[in-house]
Amino acid sequence: MARRRLPAVLAAFALVAGIAVASPALADPIDDRRKAAEQRAAANAKAQADAEAAMEGLDANLQATASRLLDLQAQIPAAQAKLDEAKAALEKAQREAALIAARLVDAQEQQVTLSAKIQTDTDEAAKMRAAIGQMAREAYRGGGEVSGVSVILDAQSTEDFVQKYGLVSTALRTQAQVLDALKAAEASNRNAQARLDAVEDRIAELKAEADQKVVEADQAREAAADAKASLDALVAEQQAQQASLESQKSALAAALAQMDAEAKAIENELRAAIEAQRARDAAAGRPQPAPGPVGGGLFGNPTSISPMYVTSEYGMRLHPTLGYVRLHAGIDLRTYCNTKVYAGRAGTVTWAKTRFGFGNQVMIDSGFVNGNAVSASYNHLTSFAVATGQRVERGQLIGYSGNTGTSAACHLHFEVYVNGATTNPRPLLGL
Repeated sequence: MARRRLPAVLAAFALVAGIAVASPALADPIDDRRKAAEQRAAANAKAQADAEAAMEGLDANLQATASRLLDLQAQIPAAQAKLDEAKAALEKAQREAALIAARLVDAQEQQVTLSAKIQTDTDEAAKMRAAIGQMAREAYRGGGEVSGVSVILDAQSTEDFVQKYGLVSTALRTQAQVLDALKAAEASNRNAQARLDAVEDRIAELKAEADQKVVEADQAREAAADAKASLDALVAEQQAQQASLESQKSALAAALAQMDAEAKAIENELRAAIEAQRARDAAAGRPQPAPGPVGGGLFGNPTSISPMYVTSEYGMRLHPTLGYVRLHAGIDLRTYCNTKVYAGRAGTVTWAKTRFGFGNQVMIDSGFVNGNAVSASYNHLTSFAVATGQRVERGQLIGYSGNTGTSAACHLHFEVYVNGATTNPRPLLGL
């Protein structure tokens, strides 16, 4: 059960839930952003648990709206992280596509250069072959093979010999040079052709890679668009839920006031009963001693879950979407719908009835402990197994757990009253 202690914070109604949806800095690694999203999700899970405790006592419509807003708050960080990842994937695909495009342009430029070189070398080789053929034809018309012996025999004088021998030597050297140049041109052509073949293979590979990157970029762009649409839808719904809560502000204030009145009525009823008991004891000559400390372990496990499992502690709660601070005046113990609930301590059933917010409630008076009047309430029960005025023993079945009243889910909300005021039940349960 939650009780209002700081009503002034209603001015912050529906503002606490604001979620920043701006993208993290682009320089942040995706892993860091994912980790941050996980931390936000864990914080939202805790907020959900605290809110369920704080929402006890609220109208069902308010609970539903506030719960949905909490769900949205939990989903938005994950949706933002998904959008960031999709954007990063798209940017990566675009960068890789640009890199592949640059490599393809370079390879195509190499293809053009090598093709031109091959054509030039082919033309030069053709010219050299033509020149060699011309030399051969000239030699054939001049008498066939030319040698040093024929030059000597045919010479008419020493001067004639020197002149003819010089011409023959020059012709032979020219022919050898042309042959060497032809061989070099043909070798260069073969090397250029091999490089051209490799470049053309690479061009085919790059074109295939470029086509794949286009597909990947399209998929990443579609994923980013879907993620953006999902995030926009969540944010729009969040804004609508916040507006709905704002419109129910007066209903919230009324619900809180009614809860406060019911809690105050319970305390007044218990204090009146305590004063009446003290008066009867004094009249009978059995006055109670001055109140002393209340020891731990007064109560046994009231649930069928062993060991006991606390789902929400005693203490102040800031509702993360409604913006008010309330005291969660007991502890919530895990039970399941329609499971057995037992008396944690022997006593007399003060009442077994339905109370606003608390649902079906059993209040058990366990008398005085070291001068202190001790009672405990068992709340949100589905049904009763005891009646008002009945004496019960520790461990006796008193009802079945449930979700009556303004409860968020089946559980046992257990409260302990010492001298008419709530106290933390944890130590008194031996926890």
